[in-house]
Amino acid sequence: MIRPNAPQLPKRSICMIRHGETTANRDGLVAGRWDVPLTETGRAQARALQAVQWAQEVAIFASPMNRADETASLIFPGQAFQTIPELSERDWGIYERGPLADLPPRSQTPVDGEAWDEMIARVQTGICIACDIAGTALPILVCHSGVIRAARILAGQDTPGARPANATPIFFHWTGTTHEERPYA
Repeated sequence: MIRPNAPQLPKRSICMIRHGETTANRDGLVAGRWDVPLTETGRAQARALQAVQWAQEVAIFASPMNRADETASLIFPGQAFQTIPELSERDWGIYERGPLADLPPRSQTPVDGEAWDEMIARVQTGICIACDIAGTALPILVCHSGVIRAARILAGQDTPGARPANATPIFFHWTGTTHEERPYA
């Protein structure tokens, strides 16, 4: 449901891919702005996406964080992509590098961290930049769990939903009136 005057996704389809598994994902730690490396599993997850047959021309974008940048390079070897700082993960402040189980609700602003509403606005800006640059190509954004969760709110969903799986394309299909989230097929 689209809320009046609320930030929204652009009225077009986009595809988002969370980076491959990282050492923090494996160990149950909050990465946020902590620039952790991919694991060998994460690299394999990204390489597996090389087999995806995209139904149209694509334009590739990534968060500047190493885990997203490397994932984009592994999925699309030899293809140019653009980094967009607004696609970075949320700054979890004092919770960075701590256990995921200790995170407060998203609606709470962590000490020394980023407010959820500010992140949603930042992500909207990043998605709009990517869509403008992509032209008629399908924008593919290699990013983070929090960025995809913010996109769900921008798509009009009532909640940010569950953490998306690593290296799994999520398609926000524009129907002409709303966005439908579904796996890319």
